[in-house]
Amino acid sequence: MTAEEIFAGESENIEFKSEIPAKSEKYMKTVVAFANGKGGKLVFGVENGTWAVTGFSKEEVFQKMDAITNAIFDSCEPKITPNIAVQEIDGRAIIVVEIIPGMQRPYYIKSQGIMEGTYIRVAGTTRHAERYRVQELIMEGTNRSFDQMEREQTVSEEEIAAFCEKMYQHALKLAETDTAREQIQKVGKNQLLSWKLLVEHDGVYHPTNGYLLLNGDTAEFPDAAIQCAVFKGTVRDIFITRKEFTGAIYEQIEDAYNFVLQHIDLGSRIEGIGRQDYYELPVKTIREMISNAVCHRSYLTPGKIQVALFDDRLEVTSPGMLDSEITIEKMKSGLSKIRNRGIAAAFSYMNIVEAWGSGIPKMFREAKEYGLREPELIDMGSDFRINLYRKDAATDQNGVIDPKERDTDDTNDTKVESNDTNEEAILRILRTNPKATQKDVVEMLGVSLATVKRLMNSLQKAGKIKRKGSNRSGSWVVIDQKE
Repeated sequence: MTAEEIFAGESENIEFKSEIPAKSEKYMKTVVAFANGKGGKLVFGVENGTWAVTGFSKEEVFQKMDAITNAIFDSCEPKITPNIAVQEIDGRAIIVVEIIPGMQRPYYIKSQGIMEGTYIRVAGTTRHAERYRVQELIMEGTNRSFDQMEREQTVSEEEIAAFCEKMYQHALKLAETDTAREQIQKVGKNQLLSWKLLVEHDGVYHPTNGYLLLNGDTAEFPDAAIQCAVFKGTVRDIFITRKEFTGAIYEQIEDAYNFVLQHIDLGSRIEGIGRQDYYELPVKTIREMISNAVCHRSYLTPGKIQVALFDDRLEVTSPGMLDSEITIEKMKSGLSKIRNRGIAAAFSYMNIVEAWGSGIPKMFREAKEYGLREPELIDMGSDFRINLYRKDAATDQNGVIDPKERDTDDTNDTKVESNDTNEEAILRILRTNPKATQKDVVEMLGVSLATVKRLMNSLQKAGKIKRKGSNRSGSWVVIDQKE
């Protein structure tokens, strides 16, 4: 590690310890959390908070490395083999323990057992994994999909035929051209078996979780719903209206999509010699945001999908952590990993989703074509959120709008520009609102509280901001570096 990396402080995948704890359990929680997630580094010999390099003497460092290796090997189940290196920083030896993402999840502290000893990383902290998260890790470790898990009840051939007919009719409804409609073939029980939405035993058919969700049998899935709301302003404070949609999950998508269309502005534009209706936000992107949330959410994680419309944005939040192999940058480039494989196959057949991985890049393209700020993808730890930002379109006296002509009268100086770095964005916020709290910055920036604390600490150390007055009633001063 470089000195710059150390002084940047702890993050989602880096944790510092000034000493090696006598009880290895104190750092073993982080070891298994890294193995259960995206991996990470434990750095011994650096004080957390101050990031002062305390280090170890050359005489003791190799003995301590052996002790760490043995403790990890003896304490964790399945076995974890760390990569350990010694590094010199400012003339002092530190120990860097790298844990790579594991393939045999869940990893846990052997003495605590699988339910009590499983830990995960959330927003840069190590937390005990809830029971539902342990179940998810078990499925990840065995390469299983929740929606393809078999249920005890049975379904008749008549019920299966009716299910397939509803899917076929929905596929026809969403097909964009007559040619596309003509190419749609009806599916039957064999196709459902191949998607693992059905399981057959001696001529008897059993539904899977995905079949029930698609059929609207959601009594055992109380959180399989979409909550929609319109808020006054830019925070979750005053409701204007709200509604919750239940039933078959693909019908929920249509209901939520239409809810959004009813509450955003609709104008017109001239195309050729005709006048066409034109919404303020790209409608395909709206549908894609909601469809992705339903298709890729965790149905084990408590919580309902939330579709919230504010004065400045459309916000779609889906329950469930991102897969350990997926990052925000990878998603922007088109990488996709399917969480619910059976549902995904059914959605593809019904024209709800297109080619895998194309949705996010398409959102960014459409937002740019509309002249909108770049959409925001936010990993919230246990949830995932997409923000699509609104902006009033310029209209003439007849209500005709042009997507490429946008109102430029924007007096909100606190707005975070899409090309801002996080530090620049914080400086912009504090210049306009010196009394902004760290929670205010989190809300405006859309990152974790831990990230904001780290960045503001870094800005203070760099002499770019300082605190005037008390923590409760004081304010921030942004220091002009040119002075």
